[in-house]
Amino acid sequence: MQAIIEASGIEKSFGKLKVLKSIDLSVAESEVLSIMGASGAGKSTLLQILGTLSTPDSGSLAIAGIDVLSLDSRLLAVFRNTKVGFVFQFHHLLPEFTAMENIMIPALIAGKSMKTAKAEAASLLEELGLSDRSGHKPSELSGGEQQRVAIARALVNRPAVVFADEPSGNLDSVTKKELHSLFFRLRDTHGQTFVIVTHDPDLASMCDRSLYMQDGLFVENPQSR
Repeated sequence: MQAIIEASGIEKSFGKLKVLKSIDLSVAESEVLSIMGASGAGKSTLLQILGTLSTPDSGSLAIAGIDVLSLDSRLLAVFRNTKVGFVFQFHHLLPEFTAMENIMIPALIAGKSMKTAKAEAASLLEELGLSDRSGHKPSELSGGEQQRVAIARALVNRPAVVFADEPSGNLDSVTKKELHSLFFRLRDTHGQTFVIVTHDPDLASMCDRSLYMQDGLFVENPQSR
């Protein structure tokens, strides 16, 4: 299967601390990949670089066949909005906007008309079982509902990859299972690729592949020995 992400020799330091040590990673189209490891292993730093939110000190990175490290700031912003989706532990929904409006924002930034953005947001709300919550603001939604809105927002521009950083870390066990199942349903229906940083072994075990980071490197998962 064709690779959607090709990263090679990714290194990153903060001062004298080397956080990533020549990481190589290839992610296939429609793959659901989890990255595990203890806090401080470099997982979130790697995710930020793969998601173009941060720049490595050295290495190469191609997403959907595009050398993202060669893009200037304007083109990178366009690429990030249209080709990459993000889901974080704490949602980061804009509190003054409704669920529908939060989902529409990336589509409007991408230049879609209000009518198109609203139609695509409505379609995602229906798919995620949130049609009756479209006019509610984040404070009126449960944690699980907020996270599903955040996922819909990440998907509205049909990105090449969705990056998720501890997406279920703030949810109760029942809602967590529902969210985990949702990732795989979206992969099956849309061919969506997910790269998920998680501490949750249940989620990792469901993924097509799970990698383990330690001290800035991929190593064998000690729990698998």
